[in-house]
Amino acid sequence: MPPTPTHCPYCALQCGMFVDAEAMITPREDVPANAGGALCQKGWTAGELLSAPDRVTAPLMRAHRDAPFERVSWEAALDRITAEVGRVQDRHGRDAVAVFGGGGLTNEKAYQLGKFARVALRTANIDYNGRFCMSSAAAAQNRAFGLDRGLPVPVTDVPEAGAILLAGGNVAETMPPFVRHLAAQRERGGRLIVVDPRETPTARLADLHLQLTPGTDLALANGLLHLAMTEGLIDEAYLARRVSGLEAVRTVVNAYWPERVERITGVPVPRLREAVRLLGTAARALILTARGAEQHATGTDTVTAFVNLALGLGLPGRPGSGFGCLTGQGNGQGGREHGQKADQLPGYRRIDDPAARRHVARVWGVRPEDLPGPGLSAAELLGALGTEDGPRALLVFGSNPVVSAPDSARVEKRLDALEFLAVADFVPSETAMRADVVLPTAQWAEETGTVTNLEGRVLLRRAARPRPAGVRDDLEIIAALAERLKAPGRFSTEPSEVFEELRAASAGGIADYSGITYERIVAETGVFWPCPGEGHPGTPRVFLDRFATPDGRARMVPVEHRGPVERPCADYPLHLTTGRVLAHYQSGAQTRRVRALVDAVPEAFVELHPDLAGRLGVDDGATVRVTSRRGSAVAKVRVCATIRRDTVFMPFHWAGAARANLLTNPALDPISRMPEFKVCAVRVDAVDQDRGTGSRG
Repeated sequence: MPPTPTHCPYCALQCGMFVDAEAMITPREDVPANAGGALCQKGWTAGELLSAPDRVTAPLMRAHRDAPFERVSWEAALDRITAEVGRVQDRHGRDAVAVFGGGGLTNEKAYQLGKFARVALRTANIDYNGRFCMSSAAAAQNRAFGLDRGLPVPVTDVPEAGAILLAGGNVAETMPPFVRHLAAQRERGGRLIVVDPRETPTARLADLHLQLTPGTDLALANGLLHLAMTEGLIDEAYLARRVSGLEAVRTVVNAYWPERVERITGVPVPRLREAVRLLGTAARALILTARGAEQHATGTDTVTAFVNLALGLGLPGRPGSGFGCLTGQGNGQGGREHGQKADQLPGYRRIDDPAARRHVARVWGVRPEDLPGPGLSAAELLGALGTEDGPRALLVFGSNPVVSAPDSARVEKRLDALEFLAVADFVPSETAMRADVVLPTAQWAEETGTVTNLEGRVLLRRAARPRPAGVRDDLEIIAALAERLKAPGRFSTEPSEVFEELRAASAGGIADYSGITYERIVAETGVFWPCPGEGHPGTPRVFLDRFATPDGRARMVPVEHRGPVERPCADYPLHLTTGRVLAHYQSGAQTRRVRALVDAVPEAFVELHPDLAGRLGVDDGATVRVTSRRGSAVAKVRVCATIRRDTVFMPFHWAGAARANLLTNPALDPISRMPEFKVCAVRVDAVDQDRGTGSRG
């Protein structure tokens, strides 16, 4: 039997691969994201996930939280969930049951989960871990352009750019095949500018590294726009023709003169000037942001500042140029487009828009007035669990918030305060192990469905092998629960049928998939949305003629630097920033079960500058305790000169005492509700391992 063409289960590049019956993987060369057949270490080893030694292959249930899990039948597990949902909603109301989804779910599953929450449970409380990924970028792009899509151009346009500014992204470790596109760009004479507090592998590839103080990206972007204006590099004709709001922004950025920006950010003035000249003189240029710039309590305004810079230079809508965001999770884009976010219906429609409610209700066969309104965002939802006015029961699909959520010790307490918790997953994640019921789900190579990658290209993941006996996929689980709850309408278990309904529900919305079919995806190696009809070619490049605003003009919005919620002080004198490493992914629930990836990076670590390590009296490999206002994490030291002296770095893939999110700040962006993952104030203490005590440096 020939190997099956499909896509990687990890990041939003969604690299193409072949999977054979033995789960052996080879790269495809027909998928542009792969850059000629590249895969990273995670992609090459993804087949090992399918036979994880602790994989859950039967429903698990326990009578109470202190009891051990026991294997039970599917009927017993589903009956228990149905009974608990009914009991909690009868006692506390419909919103007392919540749903938490994941950015790795296919479009079909994300759509069906959103429908299930609104139609079967009739709860307002559904959100997903993609809120922790792209919400600030989405809010900023919607505000400026009327449409949110990761890249505004195909990834194959990247090598054509004369200059690229990447703010807060370490693609060499997070999506390595993307580096091939950057390498091709530089081989053609293009220049790369990287904005990052650390000298990451990506920063080392750059022509210019702007090593700023954590949490000062907004001031940097405003300062770059100030210089573009004073040096005559803004595109006045483009601004007059296609953009509103310039004068209000000009007034604000007048206060971000170079010397002030240097004081705020730590980036020398000559480097600021060089960056602006590289961007402003390139025939084609791209400005891209990622989590380092976005995961802040000012994330929406920070991305807006970079959007303003791009608009000032006349980039969005110009062929081969523009502003974009590097989506992180495998289907972070599609997951928010079709109903997992608390404030959205399929097609990227607002749930409080009467016309949107009428359209989607008609597709679902329910009355518009029966659909709930907006619910709590992800961090607020997790923080409200088990409280008097919050959800009392939670259903989790494809997420591990015990490791991935900010202030995660508090999240653990909130999960433990629930009256009932059910988790659908394929491994016993840290969240699943706190549940009352665990449902075993199919994996990426065992099910078919679409995903939307960082380009806005809708792709088809195909099932390559049968799932283990006793395992069901999420569509089957959702349909079985909907039937038991006597939900109106139909909940199909066939991905192609669900996609047909998704097409109808998205029709006329911002994210219009109505012209996309499985057949077109296969024939065209993906179709770009929006695609509002089967005769439509799709939209690989957005905004060429107009923006998706009522008057067709982009909006510049004035924004001011406010800095991090927490600043270093005597008790917590350092900045902590968090991120990923090459070998691991997200909460690590998958990659910590792959032998080669564990061997590559077996445990968490704390990066310290040599000067800081010397002040603490610790060497490489020593154990330290990092403490914030929320808790402490313990890990071994990596001494490296590539980080700022006032900053420490921890990856967030590990559970237990080394969990970086024990430290992170749950302070939220007021618009996107994004937590401030990327900077908080900490202290670092050397740990005397013989006595288990600490000595502060």
